[in-house]
Amino acid sequence: MTTKYHSRVTEYNGRTFASKAEAHRAQELELLQRAGKIKDLEYQPRYMLQPPFVRLGKTIPTVVSTFRAIYYVADFAYWDNETEKKIVEDVKGAETPLWKLKEKMFRYHYPGIELRVVKP
Repeated sequence: MTTKYHSRVTEYNGRTFASKAEAHRAQELELLQRAGKIKDLEYQPRYMLQPPFVRLGKTIPTVVSTFRAIYYVADFAYWDNETEKKIVEDVKGAETPLWKLKEKMFRYHYPGIELRVVKP
């Protein structure tokens, strides 16, 4: 199966990844964790970029998606033992306008977390 950006959905170690590059990066990160370079490896962590809200004192029905919370789902997150920083990674072949917007919002809301884009 391929995605809209022509990446091939890949299974590795009982998990499904959106691309071969993402599955390969998961394998690398697992090796780094076993070697003690990183810890607390997470897959697909969610970060809220904007909370849900009420407009003009009325609760907007949940079917109106524009007023729901906006989340960024990263590919990976972990603690880097060498730099002593939390790292969030996204494997990207193409940086879309939506990605650039979410990246900007993430960097604003989570300045203490290092966001890395990994190119295949």
